[in-house]
Amino acid sequence: MAVLSRAGARPRAADFPPQWMGPLLKAFINWLRFTALAMSVSGVVIGLGWLVEQNAAGLLAPAVDRAVAAARQPVVLPAAALAGGVLLALAAMLTVRRGKTPVYLLDFECYRPEDCNKVTYSRFVTGSKDSGFFDEESMDFQVRILNKSGLSEETFFPPGLHKDPPEFDMKWAREEAELVMFNAVKDLLAKTRLAPRDIDVLVVNCSLFNPTPSLSAMIINHFGMRSNIDSFNLGGMGCSAGIIAVDLAAKMLRERGHGGYALVVSTENITQNWYHGNERSMLIPNTIFRMGSAAILLTSHAGERPRSKYELQHVVRCHLGANDEAYKCVFQRPDDRQFIGVELDKNLVSVASKAMETNMTRLGPLVLPWSEKLVFAANWVARNVLRMRVARYIPDFREAFDHFCLHAGGRGVVEGLSKQLRLTQKQMAPSANTLHWYGNTSSSTVWYSFGFVESVQGVKRGDIVWQIGFGSGFKCNSVVWRALRPVKTMHKAWQHISGREGQALEVLARIAAETAAERQQKENGQAANGAAANGVPQNGHDGKVNVSLQACKPSKQEEEEEEAARARGRVLRSGKVVA
Repeated sequence: MAVLSRAGARPRAADFPPQWMGPLLKAFINWLRFTALAMSVSGVVIGLGWLVEQNAAGLLAPAVDRAVAAARQPVVLPAAALAGGVLLALAAMLTVRRGKTPVYLLDFECYRPEDCNKVTYSRFVTGSKDSGFFDEESMDFQVRILNKSGLSEETFFPPGLHKDPPEFDMKWAREEAELVMFNAVKDLLAKTRLAPRDIDVLVVNCSLFNPTPSLSAMIINHFGMRSNIDSFNLGGMGCSAGIIAVDLAAKMLRERGHGGYALVVSTENITQNWYHGNERSMLIPNTIFRMGSAAILLTSHAGERPRSKYELQHVVRCHLGANDEAYKCVFQRPDDRQFIGVELDKNLVSVASKAMETNMTRLGPLVLPWSEKLVFAANWVARNVLRMRVARYIPDFREAFDHFCLHAGGRGVVEGLSKQLRLTQKQMAPSANTLHWYGNTSSSTVWYSFGFVESVQGVKRGDIVWQIGFGSGFKCNSVVWRALRPVKTMHKAWQHISGREGQALEVLARIAAETAAERQQKENGQAANGAAANGVPQNGHDGKVNVSLQACKPSKQEEEEEEAARARGRVLRSGKVVA
């Protein structure tokens, strides 16, 4: 144990247990399993050999006869029956306690919008500038964030935001919702060969758009679903609501008491939530949120197990909303001009880290191998009982999962989580590609990542897949799936990636290198000279945009006309001038 210093603080000790302890324990446990298996096989072989010898010597049959006669004795038979009954009762209790009605993932579908909805960097900047809402400083901020976002030139905006100027009223918001949800559900039903009236449970989640009738009612109406369907519409629950929707659907299937089908639809609505003010804390979502949706089909029918892809293993949810800092770190509110936006607080990173730590602490005992559990327990005892100043041990979740589908909330989220979990490039690729090709599609990002895994990497039977999402509130939710069969299926959402599988990781690596260089220049006091030498960013496959904000400035005459129109009260929020 470390010795207290004069100031009362314990000196920092080496990592405890040492880093080599985990692999050693894993090897030892594997050796124990192999030894136990070998001893069991040897015991069976020896036992069979002894029986053969006894039979050859003519001693086996008399021994069996004596055993049968003893079992028929009045005392032995009831005792054996009682013992057998007790064992059967214990087995039944364990089965009831441990066994839940299995829930299977039959299939899922991620929506890929039409090419006409693609928003290039230049289109984004031109449309934002032409809307008339943003001052030059806000535009410059959005361009800088966009250039560092890791998004490609092939993400998607809804039709209303492609208008000139952008339209973001209820009509266009409904059109976006119908476009992404109806197409995802239609393709999923066709893929699984189910009719809309086969669906027993419907759960739809969309955080920021909650019309009346609800989004779930829109789906029921469009597809003509049954009148006795159990439908739910989850709103205001942020980017992790897709996992909450899966949890609710699974519980509803188990409550039914007999087999059923549950349809989960996860989406977010960009149209009405495109922020058109100038507060920086609300501008970031404009640059990274994009259009998308996912439809997921769950079932509790035992007969559907053979054609299902995965079995639900665990759902772990944590909610830090009792803490004011966590509650307000992602907050929808009006700015000083009464424009509604979602504010990202400066404490978001620390809150997200705490939420993830809480979630992983609860998830770990369910999924980690014994080697990791023992090392974690030893570290906990050293820190909390022995009061040793040792670093907190972070379990290696790579030992528990084969595939990682992290919420693609932004470049910092993908890179930060991958670094904390010590993921390889291959394990990081699903979330990196989701961010690059689709942006932040909110709760559906974990399904786009899952689709990448199935399309590009492939899943083996028995593989464990982990989806983890973060959302306002503040929440961190996890879901774990086990593959029932090998899966290598090309999804429509990823057909375009052929030959470009490594582009996303290359772009992230380039941005990381540029950011590090810029930081070094700033530390050396050379930021201004470096910016002048580099000039304006160039447009191309590297994800940068060649847009001069000075060139987008309106002429003096245009400024005077706009100011006069505003003075007469003829400029609407959409930027249009009316009589």
